[in-house]
Amino acid sequence: MKLAEPIVGWKSEIAAIRRDIHAHPELAYEEVRTADIVASKLESWGIPVHRGLGVTGVVGTIQGKTQNGRALGLRADMDALPMQELNAFEHASKHPGKMHACGHDGHTAMLLAAARYLAEHRDFDGTVYVIFQPAEEGFSGAKAMIDDGLFTLFPMDAVFGMHNWPGMDAGTFGVIAGPVMASSNTFEIRLEGKGAHGAMPHLGVDPVMAAVQLAQSFQTIISRDRDPLDPAVLSVTQIHSGSADNVIPNDAVLRGTVRTFSDQTLDLIEKRMGEITEYTSRALNCTAEFNFIRKYPPTVNHPREAAFCAQVLKQIVGDNQVDETVRPSMGAEDFAFMLKEKPGCYVWIGNGQGEHRSAGHGLGPCTLHNGNYDFNDELIPLGATYWAELAKQWLAEPPA
Repeated sequence: MKLAEPIVGWKSEIAAIRRDIHAHPELAYEEVRTADIVASKLESWGIPVHRGLGVTGVVGTIQGKTQNGRALGLRADMDALPMQELNAFEHASKHPGKMHACGHDGHTAMLLAAARYLAEHRDFDGTVYVIFQPAEEGFSGAKAMIDDGLFTLFPMDAVFGMHNWPGMDAGTFGVIAGPVMASSNTFEIRLEGKGAHGAMPHLGVDPVMAAVQLAQSFQTIISRDRDPLDPAVLSVTQIHSGSADNVIPNDAVLRGTVRTFSDQTLDLIEKRMGEITEYTSRALNCTAEFNFIRKYPPTVNHPREAAFCAQVLKQIVGDNQVDETVRPSMGAEDFAFMLKEKPGCYVWIGNGQGEHRSAGHGLGPCTLHNGNYDFNDELIPLGATYWAELAKQWLAEPPA
């Protein structure tokens, strides 16, 4: 493994920053303290800072020794999750109901270390923009930064992202071309029937039966309408109706999620769900309101950039430590919005199996969005080295 020695030397200092951020988690668009820390560190290393994109976003500009007209962006997310931490170690969350359970504290730390290295050495041509993004966890912080002018104020030729991945061995990476994370979408269907006594169903119109019929019929979209070679998930996760055992209620609500790797498949699913809702509710004498909310598009890596990232990673950790056949995830990531605007690639860095956690961690697994999760600080020099090498080598390449 070939790590940048200065970054290795800063490991304890950067890990302390990471643990401080972990102990003070902030939710979407509330990352004021975290942004203050990021901006202060960048400025102390001589990096000009722009604040306020996407409410709390921070962008640092690092100029190389010469300018060749090329620029790239490196992105880390900063927000925490609205959930209770179950760990009891010293850097556990000090704010009940808030936790860095997805490793965004570690992502921020790795990019800070890389920014410091690039600012101190500047042994590259062109410009590196370090992007610290708010509100990844379901609130479209990437899109908010883009809408506020990210790519206009900071014109870049490509943008890159990285996420820790529990269960993948520390010291390994996963990178593939094409879809790596799914789109994230939600739906809500409100059915209105006619209430009646449960012993006299003929006097009412039962929205519960309509809800059950819809939940079953939706699965025919996946099994009969969708190309079986194109992955997709349609899950009805909530059905709410009624308040008494002997009363047929007036209404029912269904909610759930849809995940796809392509916009075309998503179009198909939304269209068929609308049709099934309309005709099924009509057949059962109910009225229906169908709402489909597209949240995050699929995260799709560009082939050239994915191959380039794999090449850089192999130089650092060796060919056998880079998995170019890793299976995509049906989870979602709002870095997808950036990849729709610019070429780029999103890689996974192995977070290990959880053995790195300090004494005081809970009994549960060290998986994402789990109350027992903690980022592996051993990844800081590795992830930061990757960021630095990627930036230097990509900027040295002639334009495609």
